Amino acid sequence: MIDFGKMGGAVLRRLPPETAHRIVLKILQFGLISSKHQPDPPVLAHRCWGLDFNNPIGLAAGFDKDAEAVPSLLEQGFGAIEVGTVTPLPQAGNAKPRVFRLGEDDAVINRLGFNNHGVETIAKRLARAHPYSGIIGANIGPNRDSDDPFEDYRACFTRLAPLVDYLVVNISSPNTPGLRALQDRDSLNRLVSTLQDRRAGLSNTRGGSIPLLIKIAPDLDERSRSHIASVALALNLDGLLVANTTTTRPSHLQSPARNEPGGLSGRPLFQSSTSLLADMYRRVDGSIPLIGIGGVSSGDDAYIKIRAGASLVQIYTALIYRGPSLISQIKSRLAARITADGFDNISSVVGVDASDY
Repeated sequence: MIDFGKMGGAVLRRLPPETAHRIVLKILQFGLISSKHQPDPPVLAHRCWGLDFNNPIGLAAGFDKDAEAVPSLLEQGFGAIEVGTVTPLPQAGNAKPRVFRLGEDDAVINRLGFNNHGVETIAKRLARAHPYSGIIGANIGPNRDSDDPFEDYRACFTRLAPLVDYLVVNISSPNTPGLRALQDRDSLNRLVSTLQDRRAGLSNTRGGSIPLLIKIAPDLDERSRSHIASVALALNLDGLLVANTTTTRPSHLQSPARNEPGGLSGRPLFQSSTSLLADMYRRVDGSIPLIGIGGVSSGDDAYIKIRAGASLVQIYTALIYRGPSLISQIKSRLAARITADGFDNISSVVGVDASDY
């Protein structure tokens, strides 16, 4: 789905999005994209869930769904990368075409539907990639035709926990029917409790307790926001990812593909996802680390997310249009903004503007 902008060149940009994405993954898999990033400025170092992040800029789930290019991606300068979404059994996802570039809007619409090779294949790839030179997360979900989604999450959680540094429970993709219903209080309480009980006998790749995070939708009403925050606080959830793709279509979208069904990602989500981020930060009183996602395409954007309440930030769609050089550009600008404003580190910045939204 990603063509790495400048590095992809004119030929890749003329190809269908999924075809271009497969080519770039293969190039990465064989180590043909060199890394030119410099050591991260110390001001970007951040500790979260007992993990030491060299910088707060992560690669969101969806790019390397099947853990095919983990070592090469870590070399691109991310603070962390997240593989998946992973389901227990392999599944093909929805019918093609199912990914659409909205170039005029710096956005993408996808209705992929959790296409992946299945947890067993992905687990074996992660095992072969050990030891990692960075931080790895895995994003998990249920199979589309599952009779018991809770058991699907439990199976993926159990298999992947020893192979990664943190796990994300995806209950917010708009492309799997019924998935977002798991954001209701009773369902979410049961799901988190089930996985926390299972976690008692597991450890992550570093030998510690595996952090458990939930990825939420951007289209939440007041009731859903309240329920998620109350469950997160009551069960001492490790973190929230705010937020997934949206089913809404802002009126200012210009691309001819703007009305395609699926989840919208990229620049049009920046304001709404940042507002939700600040709201959730206030609701949990800053006690639970949040990962800010949605429309980040510059160091200034990342800084705004952190000031709104994000301990970490993830990017994806902007890479389609800007290429891998964007990673170092974001980090350089972010470090400059933090230093110019007189802060010593990321921790000092998190949430300073949350009350303004």
